[in-house]
Amino acid sequence: MSSRRRWLLADQLGPHFLDDAAQPVLLVEARELFRRRPMHRQKAHLLLSALRHRAAELGDRALLVRADTFRQALQRVDGPVEVCHPPSRAGLAFARSVPGLAILPPRGFLVRREDFAAWADADRRAPLRVSDFYRWARREHGVFDGPPGRVPRRPRRADAGAGLVAPAPPPIVEDDIDAEVRDELDRWERDGVRFLGRDGPRRYPATHAEADARLRHFVAHRLPDYGRYQEVMSAGDPLLTHSVLSSSFNLGLLDPAQAIRAAEGAWREGAASLAAVEPFIRGLLGWREFLWQLYWYFEPGHRGADWLAATEPLPDWFAGLDADAVEARCLADVLAGVRDRAWAHHAQRLLVLGNYALQRGWRPAELADWFRDCFVDGVDWVMNATVIGMSQYADLGRIDTRPYAVDGRYVDELSDYCTGCRYQPETTLGDLACPYTGGFDAFLHRNRDRLAADARLAAELAERDDPQLRDAVLAQEDKRGSSPP
Repeated sequence: MSSRRRWLLADQLGPHFLDDAAQPVLLVEARELFRRRPMHRQKAHLLLSALRHRAAELGDRALLVRADTFRQALQRVDGPVEVCHPPSRAGLAFARSVPGLAILPPRGFLVRREDFAAWADADRRAPLRVSDFYRWARREHGVFDGPPGRVPRRPRRADAGAGLVAPAPPPIVEDDIDAEVRDELDRWERDGVRFLGRDGPRRYPATHAEADARLRHFVAHRLPDYGRYQEVMSAGDPLLTHSVLSSSFNLGLLDPAQAIRAAEGAWREGAASLAAVEPFIRGLLGWREFLWQLYWYFEPGHRGADWLAATEPLPDWFAGLDADAVEARCLADVLAGVRDRAWAHHAQRLLVLGNYALQRGWRPAELADWFRDCFVDGVDWVMNATVIGMSQYADLGRIDTRPYAVDGRYVDELSDYCTGCRYQPETTLGDLACPYTGGFDAFLHRNRDRLAADARLAAELAERDDPQLRDAVLAQEDKRGSSPP
């Protein structure tokens, strides 16, 4: 048993971050985290609620310190303190600057950093690809080894999630801690602390028990259809088959290894097919693990090289979540979801939010900061790679092979957004021209020289070689600029 007090950071709140049932614990609320930059009100609520619920669970074992800064909080603690590896470079630098603070290896991930570095350095891999990493990680951890169970046939569902039936997940019931947090955030706002988005009832787990209940529900009721609907976007159902557990993993409430085994167990028992289970596991063992490792493997310059010359600032309507200013139905719906729920699923983030920013040439680093601050699961190590690298292609192709740009017709294929929208997804020019379709054409023309080496985009460019149409769409989209579509 360690004689040191374990400092649990706000992403280390699950039972797998402690070694025994008697170790003393430190939890810190630092107000500087909320004052130095605006974050979504619901994200701020979840962070404080999760910290205070963990302190309540641990009882006398926990020391909860509220201070302006982490350094001030640590100065109030007697005796030796240890902490698991912090989740950011700034956090790690701070931990190393604190005299006597012992830093333990990272937890909450399956792959050791040194093992990833050895894999990445082998044969001088460049660029690194998540598909290659995922195949390696599956072998290393024995995922999907052995035969599956017999999967029962499931009735086919209608497109865009229509007719998809699953019981609602276990409800989140606010308690006295949540009421206290809400009152405190109200007081901070009156004192000048700024928040983004709208307040609302807490929608996301703040305890391991809440998160575990939702994981079990997902595996039983939504996982069997996950593979088919993971990319679908619907104005009528923002949840569809998604677990909505990203914030629970990023708060450390859930251990990804246990979630992977639970999903794999459903496959082995015949409760879900490989086509349903494998995309969920790939999201944890593939993408989530890969993003964490990339954050530490590359130097801080990974914040973006502006390869596509994206130099426009985020417009105020987008930065301020003003969904009511937008007429394009897909963007209005997803932006409203961020405003009202601090969440959107991955297809909405990439195909609607990130795609529009890419087409308009908005600054990738600003967009990454916006995702970090506006999303309940937003953290630097995720947003650096997914927004700057994958979505905006601003890292010189380190993690993806092409820009994540599509037109309105592709959005229409995966969603029900275009029905009832004032714009037409197949129209490029004129009053009815979809801003995503015209924007995609303009993006290709503006970046013609940079994109010519990509076979798919070169083919798209070849279909748009009429100089009059090119000039017309460029003029139209330049006029639109970054105004709300």
